[in-house]
Amino acid sequence: MTARTIRALDAPVFGVDVQSGDVRGDAPSYALVVLTSADDDPDAPDADGPMARVERDVVSLRKLRRLIEEREPSRVATDNAYELAADKNDLVGLLRSLPDGTRLVQVTGAERPEPLSRVASRHGIPYGKDPMEEAEAAARLAAANVGHVVSAFTDETTVKVSRGRSTGKGGWSQDRYTRRIHGNVKKRSRQVESELKDANLEYEREITKKYGGYSNAVFTVQARPEDIPVSNSRAGDVRVEVERQRRDGITYEPIVQRRDRVIVGIDPGTTTAVAVVGLDGTVHDLYSSRTADTAEVTEWVIERGRPVIVAADVEHMPETVEKFRRSFDAAGWTPDSDIPVDEKLHRTREVTYENDHERDALAAALYAVDDHADQFERITRKTPARVDREEVIARVVAGGSSVEAVLADLTDDGGDGSDGDGEDGDGGGETDPTAPDRTPEEEEIRRLRRRVDRLEDHAADLETEVGKKDDRIAELEEELSEAKREERIEARERRTVSRIQRENDRLEREREAAAERAEKLADKLDRLKELWKLDHSNFTDVAEGRDLVSVKPITQFTLDAIEAADEEYGLAAGDVVYLRDASGAGRSTAERLAETDPRLVLREGTIPAVAEETLFEAGVPVAPAAAVEIREIDELAVASERDVREAIADWRERAESWHKERTEDAIDRIISEHRADRD
Repeated sequence: MTARTIRALDAPVFGVDVQSGDVRGDAPSYALVVLTSADDDPDAPDADGPMARVERDVVSLRKLRRLIEEREPSRVATDNAYELAADKNDLVGLLRSLPDGTRLVQVTGAERPEPLSRVASRHGIPYGKDPMEEAEAAARLAAANVGHVVSAFTDETTVKVSRGRSTGKGGWSQDRYTRRIHGNVKKRSRQVESELKDANLEYEREITKKYGGYSNAVFTVQARPEDIPVSNSRAGDVRVEVERQRRDGITYEPIVQRRDRVIVGIDPGTTTAVAVVGLDGTVHDLYSSRTADTAEVTEWVIERGRPVIVAADVEHMPETVEKFRRSFDAAGWTPDSDIPVDEKLHRTREVTYENDHERDALAAALYAVDDHADQFERITRKTPARVDREEVIARVVAGGSSVEAVLADLTDDGGDGSDGDGEDGDGGGETDPTAPDRTPEEEEIRRLRRRVDRLEDHAADLETEVGKKDDRIAELEEELSEAKREERIEARERRTVSRIQRENDRLEREREAAAERAEKLADKLDRLKELWKLDHSNFTDVAEGRDLVSVKPITQFTLDAIEAADEEYGLAAGDVVYLRDASGAGRSTAERLAETDPRLVLREGTIPAVAEETLFEAGVPVAPAAAVEIREIDELAVASERDVREAIADWRERAESWHKERTEDAIDRIISEHRADRD
């Protein structure tokens, strides 16, 4: 395996082919070939060249899956994905079971695969019909980035936080039990959200509020499961499930996307603008930025194609554009004179752009296309159908070669044509008159042998040249890899700074909002203090030094209203509670209010009998609101201590009388039952 075939694999590559049986019938066995990096074990006996080590085995489907789970290969390669799965649903299950980072690769194409022998021959990979040889060919093709990744899932992941147990069917402590579960779900949801924020992941949240907290919270995260700091778990009341979003069907995506040849227009300056246009004039993309550096712009262009021409809209190419041209090893183009604005507007009239800089870059690219249109057409006419037209254009325009030379280089048509006819001994030089006559067959053999010798010499020369070019390519690839690594480090640093800045801006906004809220509350407190100090007609008792009691209003006699009041200003033992609407309550609502142990409950309207009986049994005094004079300030209220005491004393008298009546009724019932039993 050469450096072109495999690049010091960080993880093993599995090649798989059916050895015997069928996944749809009897238990199949598979020929398995594992390609691993030989860097850690250069003296390994199985090492196949300096770059990789080869392991071979025959395994069952169950053992194959276990090995995939244990060794976590980067790719599992096969000539047909349905050799590992009986049907579509089985294939989806296989893809779901693969470890994070492992990809299933079909090396023979997408929905309509080619024969493996043809693909291997096209890429110079050894091939044999034996299953083990086919598995090795598949592994080597996948390691060389040949094939399509089989996928049934998107890059979007759902994280669901929900109840880990049922809330039950009821009971005296059912409400408390339900509140605890929902509260724990809410607490865990906030922890998950905090972890997603710390990882700087984009997500959307959807929650379902229930009594006491959340029943569930669903986070839709724009990332793969391996990039999310949350995993499946279940602890007590809460369950966390992480699942990738499934596609509508099975998709096949090339391991390496093909990038077409393009023409790039660049407008440098405070704002750098770039336009990418196809060789036929089709506008692919536009880009402009005030902060992007050279590396970022270069990366953006590379992702969209391979530049053939880099163009500017002024007569003398700016130094910045020239640097880009040299970095892409492309041809340069400039107009004979600076392009006027009206001509730029006319040439770009059919394209939508965001600013004048993008317009100038686009105009440069389009005028470069116009200027080379005739040349492109001539090259196209001379290029055979089987040869890549864009490759020929790139070599002619950027490399300065002729079309014929490029075609000869691409098709390897040079040198060995029909020289044998001139060197078969009949017409070149003198012959030995004493030599015996040769038969036509011997002459043909002699001529063919000389031709074979010449071809072997030529092949040796070509191999030497290819070796030199491979060495040079390896050096350049190493330099490019180092440059890309540095660019990635810089890009990560820029992204990190950007994320920190966004987080800082968010915290600043939260701080400002909190400060504004605190200022409003302080103003409100000042107003309340002033009210206490004023000798107001509605508060003459304050001026006279009479005691006041705070009253905590509750809008309705419902669980939600009680919880809202408790959350807003707290309900504690000894409070005077004011029910603005006492109707509609039941036993559980009355029990919830009784849990706060209020000193007195003032009501508007009539409390249902079952709720009133519950409060009476809990020893909670209840009085009509009319019995106490209540004065309200915004959402706060006060009442006279004397009125409160009188209302409580009145309730105690009524309670004592009620107790006596209930006791007398109970005694009468007992006497009646005793008499009935005696009779």
